[in-house]
Parts: sequence; C-alpha cells; structure tokens
Amino acid sequence: MAYDKPIPPQGQHNKPFWDGVKEGKLMLPRCTSCNNVHWYPRLICPHCHATDIEWIEASGEGRIHTYAVQHRAFGGWAEEVPYVTAFIDLNEGDRMQTVLRGVDPAKPEDIKIGAKVKVEFDAANDDTHIPFWRVVED
Repeated sequence: MAYDKPIPPQGQHNKPFWDGVKEGKLMLPRCTSCNNVHWYPRLICPHCHATDIEWIEASGEGRIHTYAVQHRAFGGWAEEVPYVTAFIDLNEGDRMQTVLRGVDPAKPEDIKIGAKVKVEFDAANDDTHIPFWRVVED
C-alpha cells in the first residue's frame, strides 16, 4: 500500500535529520554553545540563540509525556481513526510529537504517562522515511 499521509517539508536546515531516518537513525540538533538538544530543527538555538548547531545521533528512546486519541483526521489519516498521538520526552532532552504505536486507541486507560517508547521508521517512498514511536516493555 502506498504511503498517503502528509510528508513534512525537507530543506537544508533539516537535511541531517532526513538523511539519518533514511538510515534508521534518529538525528537531533544540538547547540554547541549551551549543549541543549532541541526539536524541531532550526538554525538558531531556542535556548541561548546561538547559531552553532551540530547534529547528534540520538538513542531513539524516550517516555510518553502526554497523549490524545484522534477520532477525526484528514490528509491520509482519516482511514486510520481512531489512532493515538503523543508527545515523547526524548532521552536527550526536548520533546517530539508522534503517532504512537503499540497501543489500543479503544483502551486509552491502558496508555501510561511515562511509559517507555522506542522510535521506528516507515518508508514513505524511496527517499523519505518517517519516524513513529512504539511503546516497549520497561
């Protein structure tokens, strides 16, 4: 089945991220001035406003910060409802939004804040892979 969901824009400012996910690696921007990781990619550190950004390979692990069950959607996601979106607290710091896997949207009471998650990647096409997060055992 063809990938029919929206693909985020790609450009020079986030090229290391897209190159990494294609290889199965989660790459994150880190400021070399204050050493903070930040998500989403930008050219200026949101913590100290420096422009000295490097890219690091992340662990691909984190924990659920919060979640919501989606019952309405568009742009390729309508066929997936209900599904769970979540904010993930990355082990390296900052937070990433995702569609959460390994959970039953019909049983949101089983989804635990703080549950451990691991990143996985889907091929949208030959050049683009999309990260998703899956609940894993602690």
